[in-house]
Amino acid sequence: MKVAILSACAWRTPPLAYGPWELFSSILTEGLHRKGIDVTLFATKDSQTAAKLEGVVPMGFEQDKFQGTGEIEKESVAWLEYHVANCLEQAGKFDIIHNNVNFLPLFYTPLISTPMITTMHTGTIEFDRSPLRVEIYKRYNPHTSYVSISNAARHAEINYLDTVYHGINMQEYNFQPNAGKYLLVFGRLDNDKGVAEAIEVAKKFGMKLVLAGIISNQKYFDEKIQPHIDGEHVEYLGAVGGAKKQEVLANAFALLHMINFKEPFGFSVVEAMASGTPVVALHKGSMAEIVEDGRSGYVVETVDDAVAALQKLGAIDRRECRAAVEQRFTQEIMVDRYIALYERILSTRNNS
Repeated sequence: MKVAILSACAWRTPPLAYGPWELFSSILTEGLHRKGIDVTLFATKDSQTAAKLEGVVPMGFEQDKFQGTGEIEKESVAWLEYHVANCLEQAGKFDIIHNNVNFLPLFYTPLISTPMITTMHTGTIEFDRSPLRVEIYKRYNPHTSYVSISNAARHAEINYLDTVYHGINMQEYNFQPNAGKYLLVFGRLDNDKGVAEAIEVAKKFGMKLVLAGIISNQKYFDEKIQPHIDGEHVEYLGAVGGAKKQEVLANAFALLHMINFKEPFGFSVVEAMASGTPVVALHKGSMAEIVEDGRSGYVVETVDDAVAALQKLGAIDRRECRAAVEQRFTQEIMVDRYIALYERILSTRNNS
């Protein structure tokens, strides 16, 4: 079986710090490669993989905005279209194409014979904000097989082949059996991720809050976050990756995920749990599917509920947090599920 993984190109694959779609594409690619699948990763030219790499974009356009000249970011739409075209022009080389760039590649599907599977990474947040995109997904439903990343991320008018939860490489996360002395917000720092609410929770609970992630909305950061950063009660680390990421996740008392949107999955949630850190999350999107109440954390309705959950967090065994991930959210489980879907698609195609 020859598989093309079409990654997003906002960031490097795997990302240096932030980049959930690129992280997913990397975990899947490396897992498929280890299983002996002939896989080609279509990603930015500076991406890293043990499989084959194809790329036309020098570096991720979002990464360029933070770390480069800004020239790639200025032409982000053109670079994305070029990136997608580079993959689909080579469609005939592959048995299946796995699309991780949402709707843009769908426009090509009536023009190619290679079947495409599309993991829908945005979920209902995209549908709620853009009725047009719902119509696009519905139009191309006969030409691709959609996979949701949680049941909560599904749209009633779109047909899905299956739901496959994200998995992570457990070896990349250090388990810490002892609770730390700070609360953590990890990932994108904006209103969607509920950073202001997390600050409120931390202050009411009386524990330091550490913020680790990219500033995706400067105005929100300046108005809602910056005034609270003093290094003592609220500390901002910036975006972290590698060993620092492992350290920050493992040594927290809890991860706060006080989201203001319907989170389709939430990599940081399972990454924290894999490190032994329980999660307190607002009951939105996929959180009730991912966090097991009383075992790996608590799913709550309000800020005050979150404070109350933190007060009883000592009853949670951090070993159970990691076990919850080992049982449901590993790279191996995810890769095996996708291989089964590839085989199902190809079998259907061959028998038609």
